[in-house]
Amino acid sequence: MAPPPIPAAPDKLPTAKLKVPAGFNIEVYAAGMANARSLALGDKGTVFVGSRLVDKVYAIVNKDGKREVKVLASGLYRPNGVAFKDGTLYIAELSRISKIEKVEDNLDNPPKPTVIFDKLPKDEAHGWKFIAIGPDNKLYAPVGQPGNNVLNDDEHGLIRRMNFDGSDAEVIVRGVRHTVGFDWHPETKQLYFTDNGRDWMSEDVPEDELNRITKVGEHFGAPFCLQGNIVDPEFGWGKSCSEYTAPVGLLGPHSAALGMRFYTGNMFPKAYKNAAIIARHGSWNRSNKVGGDVVIAKLNKDGTMKSMEPFLTGFLEDNKYIGRPVDVLQMKDGSLLVSDDYNGAVYRITYGKPKTAGKS
Repeated sequence: MAPPPIPAAPDKLPTAKLKVPAGFNIEVYAAGMANARSLALGDKGTVFVGSRLVDKVYAIVNKDGKREVKVLASGLYRPNGVAFKDGTLYIAELSRISKIEKVEDNLDNPPKPTVIFDKLPKDEAHGWKFIAIGPDNKLYAPVGQPGNNVLNDDEHGLIRRMNFDGSDAEVIVRGVRHTVGFDWHPETKQLYFTDNGRDWMSEDVPEDELNRITKVGEHFGAPFCLQGNIVDPEFGWGKSCSEYTAPVGLLGPHSAALGMRFYTGNMFPKAYKNAAIIARHGSWNRSNKVGGDVVIAKLNKDGTMKSMEPFLTGFLEDNKYIGRPVDVLQMKDGSLLVSDDYNGAVYRITYGKPKTAGKS
C-alpha cells in the first residue's frame, strides 16, 4: 500500500487516535516531511530524517522553542538511512553511502554530500538501507536479498561494516533477508537486528525475526531456514535449521519489523530500561493486517526475547492503516520519537505529567 504522495497536514494527523500505555503522552514533534523514514540525532539536538520514495533528507531544527523542518539534501536516490557521529551525517542511498561534515553548523546552507562508498548493489528489491554506527566506531550497512526469496550471491543478504571513510569494508554476517533496523545492546554491546521474513508462503509463517550477532561469520538462515525452525520449501532441501543461527525472538508474521532501539533513558519507568523498542510497519499482503505499531521486546538474562507487548497502537483501523511507523529514536531527555512515512510526520512520546514533559 503506497503512502499518499504528499504529507498529511498537521490537523489531519491521526494523533488523537493513537494509544500509549497509562502515564505516557504522545504529540506531533514535526510534520510535513514526505515519506519520513529513518531517524538520527545530532549533537546539537537536530533530528535528521531519511526517506525512501522521495529524494530528500530532512533536518528538524529547534529554534527559539519552535521546531522547523528544513530540506537538508535533495536529488538523492532512496536516501533511507541516516547516521550521525562527531558532527558528520552519513546518508545511505540505494547503492552508495555519503557524508556531510559539520552538518549542524551549516543547516541553512548545507554542502552537497560527499560519497565515501559506492560499491553497493543497485537492486531495487530490498535495496533501501538502514545504517548505524557501532560501539567499535564503524559504520554498519546491510544489503538485502534482491527479491522475495532468492538464492543470492555473495553481495546480498548480509550486513557489512566499514571505516568512516569507506575503507576496510568487511562482511560480518550472512543469511539476512532484509534488515531495516538494528542497535547494540547497552550492556553486552551485541548487535541486534530486525529481519523481514519472506512472502507468499502462507499468511502466518514465517514470522519476522529479532536476531543477535554473537560472532563475526554467523549465518542467519535466509533463504534456507525461516524463523529458526522452518526449512524453506524452495531452497531448504537437504538443509537443517540447526546449521544456522536461530533468532532470539519472533516478531509476528509479515509484520514488517523495521526500526529498533534499546531504551537507555531515565524518563520512562524502570521496566523499559534496556528493552528493545521496535517499529512494525505492518503487513501489506495479509488478509488480517498485523503490525502498524510500536512494540516493546523485553529480554531474558541470556539475551533472548522474554516478551513482546504493545506500546504505541491505533495506526490500524478497520483493517486499514491510517499511519505506518518506521523508526524510533531516543532523545537526550529520554523521550522517544517515532517516524510515520504514511503521514510524513514524527511523533514524540513522553512519560509523566504533560505540563513538564511538553518542554523540549
